[in-house]
Amino acid sequence: MASSCLQICALLLALAGFTTSLVTTMSSTWKVLDSTTEVVAADWVSEGLWMDCAATAVGSVQCKKFLYMLSSDPHIQACRALMITSILLGFVAAVLSLLGMKCTNIGLSDEDGKMKFTVTGGFLFILGGLCSMVAVSWYAAMVTAQFFNPLYAGTKYELGEALYLGWAGSILYILGGILLTCSCRGKEKQNYSPKKYAYSAAQAAPQPHMYPRSSETVISNKEYV
Repeated sequence: MASSCLQICALLLALAGFTTSLVTTMSSTWKVLDSTTEVVAADWVSEGLWMDCAATAVGSVQCKKFLYMLSSDPHIQACRALMITSILLGFVAAVLSLLGMKCTNIGLSDEDGKMKFTVTGGFLFILGGLCSMVAVSWYAAMVTAQFFNPLYAGTKYELGEALYLGWAGSILYILGGILLTCSCRGKEKQNYSPKKYAYSAAQAAPQPHMYPRSSETVISNKEYV
């Protein structure tokens, strides 16, 4: 019962990380331009992996997608690939975890097979969290390097809200995957340890029919005398 509750909590954490990473990928606030430091027509300008947006004093927000995706900077293209990989890994991991959880009766009925599915899903969640963590950290490092570089002639942005959201989602991703894997490890020890001890005790116990009793040995010796 405890392992089932742990698996449910782990899956909920991982799904929360998956949803957060999905929102982060589609967000347009990976980096934000502050109007107090830069002279711009809009109040604030933000940019994401797929589009950039600007808000005016009236309250309207105008966003436009990048015309040529392949013409973006190499680190932006790498971050896109990492975030898409993270989402795909999270989707596959969620399906495998649902099939392998102890409280579900979908698909497999073998305990060993379900445990393998759950462990695989946990590892994929961890891998997906690492992919999103690398993407967000790499993007943040590039924004920070451009901001503090005095020789950079382009527009200097600051870290946007999507980066902090991506870090939080990556942590939930990894934490959920670790808990899923640990729940299966505890279940494996619980299932196989009693069998091992019982087998050892059966081997250590003497077999009474293999040795004659002492009284029978004495009687047989008297008869021969």
